Amino acid sequence: MNEKTVVEIRNLTKDYGARGFRTKVLKGIDLAIRSDDFIAIMGPSGSGKTTLLNILSSIDKPTQGFVFLGGKDISKISNQELSKLRRDKIGFVFQDYNLLDTMTLQDNIALPLSLNGISGKTCKEKSEALAGLFGLTEHLQKYPYQLSGGQKQRGAVCRALITEPEILFADEPTGALDSKAGRDLLECFKTVNERNQAAILMVTHDAFCASYAKDVYILNDGTIRCRLSSGGDRKEFYDRIMEMQVSMGGDLS
Repeated sequence: MNEKTVVEIRNLTKDYGARGFRTKVLKGIDLAIRSDDFIAIMGPSGSGKTTLLNILSSIDKPTQGFVFLGGKDISKISNQELSKLRRDKIGFVFQDYNLLDTMTLQDNIALPLSLNGISGKTCKEKSEALAGLFGLTEHLQKYPYQLSGGQKQRGAVCRALITEPEILFADEPTGALDSKAGRDLLECFKTVNERNQAAILMVTHDAFCASYAKDVYILNDGTIRCRLSSGGDRKEFYDRIMEMQVSMGGDLS
């Protein structure tokens, strides 16, 4: 497999607030995400998980340090080029789906391609292929209000993947789902990653959710405190994540 670095950050810091009242949220983070990675970021509230996700995905900018996306230092490229990198390299999945109620599921999934002027035939073919992978074929002509939470979230993942991004960023993707729908979504993430369709970086507070990843990074007080790597046995990996939670005071939410 030809692995490559998709996103990399070096000596990353992030401060908020006015001079004299600044809070340092991230304190010198280094992280490289390769094309075959499935990473979960965990940590206590206020540890900087979402801030890190936002900077990695180019939504936010660091106070200091470097962010490389697609091999390019994003601080040195134009806004137009950065928008193109986001469009071509990145997919986003959020907790609240963000589907448009006035469009069918198929049209929601195909929307990024439609906005880029891709032909209707290609949009239809690609949306149907992704729907098949995510068990949504029979729901393509339904509207979001006719779908369950799990179906809507899987539809949101299809929409994020339809442009064939190199990396998928997911912020608490199972947070609004019941346990079965959450498991179904995580299995889909695992399949996407194993087929080398995209690297995945997921922020979660849930050890069960994190156990589907290949690596878990524990963020605390603005720094990466440790990294846990799966040996292939998800139950054993879950137990190790839980042990780490206990050793850190039992709170990674």
